[in-house]
Parts: sequence; structure tokens; C-alpha cells
Amino acid sequence: FFTVYGPWGRPDMALYIFTKAITENKSIDLFNMGDHTRSFTYINDITEPIHRLLKINYEKKDILCNHEIFNIGGAKPIKLLRFIDIIEQYLGKKAKINLMPMQQGDVKETNANIDKLEKITGYKPQTNIEEGIKNFIDWYMEYHQ
Repeated sequence: FFTVYGPWGRPDMALYIFTKAITENKSIDLFNMGDHTRSFTYINDITEPIHRLLKINYEKKDILCNHEIFNIGGAKPIKLLRFIDIIEQYLGKKAKINLMPMQQGDVKETNANIDKLEKITGYKPQTNIEEGIKNFIDWYMEYHQ
């Protein structure tokens, strides 16, 4: 799974951390001077292909090996600074950002290659980043107020 997000998301993930910090007027530390790119994946774009894989395997009598590995991820990577721009847009509030050097052990980019998944299931991610972030923020504001 590549950077899963959405309503009821984990509080240790970027979208939750950034949204919370912006709403509370706290600063966000962005490593690598904010020049990271991530393959964000909306939760429905995780659950639907899993459902399809299970169905295919059941209907075709275990056509998939038990050790098959699939990347399940978003359609295209997005820059973290763009990710924050979208959050700001839906919150109607600017983030306070501390640009930091690259963090040891971090990677500059993640990019899910989902060709195998698409070939077997016919599934392509359906939720664009703007819609997914809006869904999360709608949930977050209702849940936390």
C-alpha cells in the first residue's frame, strides 16, 4: 500500500498531522525543503482492488499464488507542497511551514507501479487527490468539533 489516507485515517500520517497543525495554528516541519513526492492512495482505492483480487481468486479457483505481491497505490505521485496547498484550500487557512533538510533514512519519492494490479483486476484508482483530501477534511472537521 502506498501512503493510504481518508476518513478515519491514522493520526500519525501526513494528512492528519498537517490538517491538525493547520487548524491549531501550529507549524509543520517539511523535510528535504518540502521537495518530497508521494504516491497518496485514497482508502477506497485500496479496498476495491483487494475485493476484486479476492473475487478473482475465488471464482477462478486460486488462480493467484499465495505469494503474489501487488502494489496498490494512487494514480500519480504528488509533491508534498501541492498536497499542503490543497489542504489549505479546503481549510481556508495557510500553513506555517518550517523547511528542513533531508531527514536521514527518508526517500525523496514514492511511486506505485500498479500495472500488474490493473492488468489482473482492471482497476484504476478512482479518487483524485483533491476529492480525497476534501473527503478527509469534511470528516476531520465533523469528528473533531
